[in-house]
Amino acid sequence: MKYLGLLCLVMVINYNAGNAQVRTKGADEKVSQLTDMIAKKSIISLNLNKFKEYVKNPPRDYSFIIMFTAMAPSRRCAICQHVYDEYLIVANSFRFSPSYTNKLFFGMVDFDEGSDVFQMLRLNTAPVIMHFPAKGKPKPADTMDFERAGIHAEAIAKWIQDRTDHQIRVFRPPNYSGAVAFAMVIILVAGFLYLRRNNLEFLYNKQMWATAAVFFCFAMVSGQMWNQIRGPPFYHRTKNGPVYINGGSHGQFVLESYIVAILNGAVVVGMILMIEAGGGVRSTGAAAVGGGGAGAADGKRRRFQSVVGLVLVCVFFSLLLSVFRAKTQGYPYSFLFK
Repeated sequence: MKYLGLLCLVMVINYNAGNAQVRTKGADEKVSQLTDMIAKKSIISLNLNKFKEYVKNPPRDYSFIIMFTAMAPSRRCAICQHVYDEYLIVANSFRFSPSYTNKLFFGMVDFDEGSDVFQMLRLNTAPVIMHFPAKGKPKPADTMDFERAGIHAEAIAKWIQDRTDHQIRVFRPPNYSGAVAFAMVIILVAGFLYLRRNNLEFLYNKQMWATAAVFFCFAMVSGQMWNQIRGPPFYHRTKNGPVYINGGSHGQFVLESYIVAILNGAVVVGMILMIEAGGGVRSTGAAAVGGGGAGAADGKRRRFQSVVGLVLVCVFFSLLLSVFRAKTQGYPYSFLFK
């Protein structure tokens, strides 16, 4: 009996060791095949069969970052191309970085080529970036939240580091268009000042500097700096039509920032009209005491100006509140519009 028990133990150990060798060999074969694929392109295109073989089915000792997208023009996904460009920058940066390892791969599933994968994962939107860990199933945190993190390559790399502990330093291809445009503006301004070197009184014009300051405030309040940092899409297309206002409080569209700037500008114009009309009340009253008909006419003009200013402030401030209510669910206050 002792020899029989010992024989069974040896058989079990040999069986487990054989299975471990098979799993290790299978995982090594997958890694070798994936390495050959990324030698041609940093992002591996996956269909249903490849997704099952390299992502779902064991053995697997590597993580997979996959972007689910719909790149065909007929799908009308305006943001998909932009997110793919940033995703490609991250994949290329990892592939050619000194910290490259064969424990992390980047893939992509296009809806027209892998609609079955979308159905398997119950995905009904695009784009989506998911992390498939080496062990276990993806958790809710393994799906990237674009509204919170953004869609820039740096944001994607940081999210990948949080999920996989692989640090990726993003290397962007050089783009000199911004530097050239800025240099051209500086040259034009310098040339204009040189031509007007004997007549620079306009630099002391308070209204010009006040207007420039107001436009700068409009740009900052509307979120132009946020656009430069996060790189949101111009607007979003849905089945029900285009959407110009982002419904979340952590995101916005480029067109939305323009709308907010225009609304703020209209409110400011209304305030200026009322202030100017109020400032002329004394002079209008003095002219009326003198019996001049021009004073009465000027009084009517200023009253009309104040009414127009009040209407502008009320209407466009109400629209600003409506935009804020659309982005902040549960905000209880409104003015003229809901």
